[in-house]
Formats: sequence, C-alpha cells, structure tokens
Amino acid sequence: MNEVPHAAGHDAAARDFDLLIIGGGINGAGIARDAAGRGLRVLLCEQADLAQGTSSRSSGLIHGGLRYLEYGELRLVRESLREREVLLAMAPHLVRPITFVLPYVAQLRPAWMLRLGLFLYDHLAPRQHLPACRSVRLAQVPEGAPVRAHLQRAFLYADCRTDDARLVVHNALDAARRGAQVWTRTRFLGATPQAGRWQARVQDLRSGQVHTHAARALVNAAGPWVQSAGRGIEGAAPTRPVRLVRGSHLVVPKFWQGDHGYLLQNSDRRVIFVTPYEGAFALIGTTDVPHERGPEDALATTEELQYLCAAVNGQLRCALDASQAVWTFSGVRCLVDDARENPSALTRDYVLELTRPASHPPLLTVLGGKITTFRRLAHNALELLRPVFPEMGPAWTEGSTLAGGEMSAGDRAASAQSFAQENSFLPHDHAASLFARHGSLAAEVLDGRSSIGALGRHFGAGLYECEADYLIRKEWACTPEDVLWRRSKFGLHLNAGERAPFEEWMARASVPNARNAMS
Repeated sequence: MNEVPHAAGHDAAARDFDLLIIGGGINGAGIARDAAGRGLRVLLCEQADLAQGTSSRSSGLIHGGLRYLEYGELRLVRESLREREVLLAMAPHLVRPITFVLPYVAQLRPAWMLRLGLFLYDHLAPRQHLPACRSVRLAQVPEGAPVRAHLQRAFLYADCRTDDARLVVHNALDAARRGAQVWTRTRFLGATPQAGRWQARVQDLRSGQVHTHAARALVNAAGPWVQSAGRGIEGAAPTRPVRLVRGSHLVVPKFWQGDHGYLLQNSDRRVIFVTPYEGAFALIGTTDVPHERGPEDALATTEELQYLCAAVNGQLRCALDASQAVWTFSGVRCLVDDARENPSALTRDYVLELTRPASHPPLLTVLGGKITTFRRLAHNALELLRPVFPEMGPAWTEGSTLAGGEMSAGDRAASAQSFAQENSFLPHDHAASLFARHGSLAAEVLDGRSSIGALGRHFGAGLYECEADYLIRKEWACTPEDVLWRRSKFGLHLNAGERAPFEEWMARASVPNARNAMS
C-alpha cells in the first residue's frame, strides 16, 4: 500500500481539482474512492473527523432493510440486498454475516406476512454467501434460550454487520492511495463560480488559515449539514425538502450466549435490533424521532432509552433499564421528505441532484441514503458526472477490494488465523481484534515488530502505543476520541484510570495536521 503521510498543512498557493467533495461520512468517502479510481483529481473536505456524524452512529448493519418492504420500497430493498453481497466480498474484514432471530408475535403481524416478507428478502437479489431464512420452534434451538416463554416460534434469517466508522476510514484510505487528498478538520466556507470553475474557500480549523481551491465540480455530501453547506454555494437553489430524524442506541452488557442477534417487533410497528457488540456487550437500537436541534446536538433522551428497554424486556428474558447502559449514542439521519407523517415511514432511499445553477459549474447534492448502499450511490454519482468528466475512467468498484480486504469472504477466518500464527507473540484475543480492525493492513500496524515489548506502552484492553501511533500517522486520528470511539471502540473497554493516561500521552504525541499528501 502507498504511504499516506500527513502534510504540514494547506499549500499556500491555490490548487486545482476536478472534484471537491464536502463531507467525510460514508457517502463522501465512497464518492472520493470511486472518483480517484477513475483518475479524477479529488479533494475531500471534512469539518471534523471522518465519520464523526451519522456514519459512526448507525446500528452497524449491512442489510436489505426487511421492514422497508412494508412501505413498498422494493427497489431500495433489492439494491440493498445486492449491495450486501457486493460489500461482503469487497470488504470481508469489515462486513460479516450475522443470523437474526425474529420472534413471531401474533398480535403484531400475521405469520403469512412475515413469511412473505422473508421470501422476498431471500429472492429479490441473488445470494452467494448467506443462507435462506427458516422457521424454528424456539424451545428446540439454542437461539431461543433468551426469548420469553410465551413466544414459541421464530424465523431465522441472515444479514451482515459492520464497524461503520472503520468502513468510512478504509474508504478514505483507499481513496488516498489512489491519489485523492483527504483533509479533515477542514471546513468548507463557500464557493463562487469563476471562469468555468468553482472557487472553493476552505479553512484549516487547526491553523485558522483560509485557502481557495478551484474545482470543476462540487459534491455536497454533508449529510445532515447538507442544507447549511449548500447555502454557502453561490447560485445554488435550495434542495428538495429534507427532515432530520434522530436514531438513538444504547450499549449494555451482553445477556445471551452466541453470535446471533434479535429483531424484535414493537407495538408501534417499528422494529428493534439487538446485536452482539465488541464481544462483551450488546447494541440495542434504534429510535426514529424528529430532530429539531442542530445535527451536532444529538443526544439520546430518557424517553428513547426507556422505549428501547421496554421493547427488549417484552420479548427477551431480561430486565433492562437505562441505568445499565455503558454507552449511549445518537445519530441524525437526513431523509428526503416524502410527506409521510411517521418518521419511520420516510424513505431511506437516496436522491442525487445534479444542477448547473445559472450556467455555473456543476453541483451534485446527495440527499438521504443508508450505509449499505454507499458504493452504489457513489457509482451513480460518478455516472451522473460523466458528461462533466468525459476523460474519466470506467466504473470499477464492483468486484474491487477495499483497503485491508485482500482476502475472500470465505477465507477471512483462515486469513485471521494465518495472521495470528505469523505473529504468535501476540495474545490470541489481541491478534484477533487487531485483524478485525485492520484486515490485511494489520501487518502494517505491527511494522515488523516481533515481541510484546516492541509494541510500546500498553494503555489497557489491548491498546498499544504502536497501534495508536499508526492511527495518528495513517488514519487521520487527531484526538483521543478519534482513536477510542471511531478508529476503535477501546473507549468501551478502558476504564477511567486507563483512559486518562492515554489522553495525556496523545496530548504529548506528535499529531500532524489532518492532511495527506500523496506523491
């Protein structure tokens, strides 16, 4: 893999790009990767950290969206199911199968409806790696142990899960090694047209310096900030109406055996996912409530946490309350407003708006979307821009391998075992978690080290100085939060007495400006 060193800061002179992308979430990173792979000169600007917004606050699922079938979203479900297979092959280190148990509750949905939905789920798109659904008697299978006795039947079906923030980072890594500039802590201030180009003003938030760079086209992929970013683009018309919807999650100690999860129907016709999380924990979510404040002010309310606990307690043998949460988080989805009153019924499909306001250069605005369909969204975005860039290369991401995923889906376990054997000095759990975070790039993290002592200071829970240094040098991490909650979930595993020394170490570490300069 090419080096991705961080430069000292913005170049003093203006620089020319083909495509300037606003927003370092999954859609922005996916578009940057696709565009760079087609030979375009790309600049990705993110005002905070990669995936700091919605893209690190999802339920972590790569799925078709079983419940979307009730709202007639057949196209979205078909595309999502197809992308589930594509991503499982493209990023086997980050996208992994999971079995879900869907208990049958007669008062909520009839069995024929669930069977029909699962039949469509199995057959709307080809399946290469995942098994078909099946019905079970809960008393006869281990997965039934945590389910309350009054629920006797269930359906088992397959989907996939991922580490959402790491999926963003690995897309950014792939974009950078293909020539894209990825600048975090860089705020987009605005853009004006001049001589057939956008003159985009961006501010390095670490130095305060403002620079102007030319771009043949802009992509506004700022997620819930899409409208505020658009207001800084001269001549840009308002986007179609959007609604901000908050989804909250809580993390509690895991209370069942096995790697499977549960999909629980609720009396309001929503569904709640309960999935294994970081080994010892369970992730429960999500809510769907209107969000009236700024996207950065997303916090789980007491009512949301009580809602999630009640949904779980009604069907599983547990007595959860919000006081047991070891972590809560909320993400704000920017959804296209299709005039449905219920936030849960709003489409999760994406819309791409390509405009040339008043004969200005092209502006592509990304609205909506879900993490599962990011690759296809990026593909469609570049195809829309093809008339602007007739010289760019052909579509290429389907069948490609994401950075760190140089293995087949079926060989992931074998690749992880091989890594552990080659680095037998590592404790088994540490080798497994290192490979789970980095895939085939885990060898780069170790960088030839062959003893525990060579890994540097151990901060606890398997976080060693050498990995923290790698995340700073190669993955744009600038703050303790970047490392502990987005590049990893060490924040869940370290206690306060362990986190404080790490934060002190990072304050003294040589953290470069959040830029990369590819030669």
